[in-house]
Amino acid sequence: MKNILEIACFNLESCLIAQKAGAHRIELCENYKAGGVTPSQTLIVEAREQLQIDLFVMIRPRGGNFVYSVSEFNTMKEQITFCKKNNCNGIVFGILTPEHKVDIKRCEELVELAKPLPCTFHRAFDEIEDQEKALEDVINCGFKRILTSGKQKTALEGSSIIMDLIQKTNNRIQIVPSGGVRSGNISGLKKTGAKEFHSAAITDASETTDEVEIKNILSSF
Repeated sequence: MKNILEIACFNLESCLIAQKAGAHRIELCENYKAGGVTPSQTLIVEAREQLQIDLFVMIRPRGGNFVYSVSEFNTMKEQITFCKKNNCNGIVFGILTPEHKVDIKRCEELVELAKPLPCTFHRAFDEIEDQEKALEDVINCGFKRILTSGKQKTALEGSSIIMDLIQKTNNRIQIVPSGGVRSGNISGLKKTGAKEFHSAAITDASETTDEVEIKNILSSF
């Protein structure tokens, strides 16, 4: 399997920059400061119309924790249905219980709703104490990927945990290093055994991805 670079994009301009630079996939969201929330329907449609590469969409109705009300959960279902109707290629979400465990029932329901689109469990995973059990829960729910920094601020700092998770998967799911992934540390992250990597590739105070940074990451592959 070749290495895959997914770029988190917070606006249409970044999507087009990432595609031009050679990224393999876009994770579309909005509100960088909140860590990403569901993009507007307008942005989803515009991105889908102008991108030839895969488009995964973040389904997160608000910033903050990952414990959702009935109303918020229903909103997530509506957003997934919209993404399916508009030819997106994947869905990214994560739901926890108040005890900071995988909300298996709700996650299974959304994974089923999203089919045939693959689902990624995002960095809500890093808020779970027992990650070994969480790994099995996420796999059993039907997710295809997990974004994680290994419970640390950056993926490089959590690289030993990421490596351990990858070994425990037995190729049942992709563990995708996420959090501070940059051209300067990609060689270290490759040592974990990961084959997919997630980066915003933002190098300034804006919400716009850096074309040169993407190319530099890819050149390290």
